[in-house]
Amino acid sequence: MLAGYPPFFDDNPFGIYEKILGGRIEWPKHVDPVAKDLIKKLLVADRTKRLGNMRQAAEDVKRHRWFKLIDWSLVPQRALTPPIHPRVKAPGDASCFDDYPEIDWRSQPPLPPDQLALFQDF
Repeated sequence: MLAGYPPFFDDNPFGIYEKILGGRIEWPKHVDPVAKDLIKKLLVADRTKRLGNMRQAAEDVKRHRWFKLIDWSLVPQRALTPPIHPRVKAPGDASCFDDYPEIDWRSQPPLPPDQLALFQDF
């Protein structure tokens, strides 16, 4: 959300997988160093050393510098003012999301028998 794309981004799933295994992130110049520190600590490969997965769990995350201005006692009361408040016309309004055209499944070629067999009990 800070960069407009996830930390491991690629045009295909295998490319994403390779980037995750490589563990290197290409950071945009505008990413705040404190935010970068939080993300790095959340992505530590060794889960025993990963922020949020140690003894203090979520408390460790909440104490990170990125969240220093958050009054956590207001969160359960939903009393915090969000930094962005999208205009919603009605419940279920999805106008803030990108449009993805619907594909008419009837116009698609049928699956070959070996692929169709995967859905036999579905």
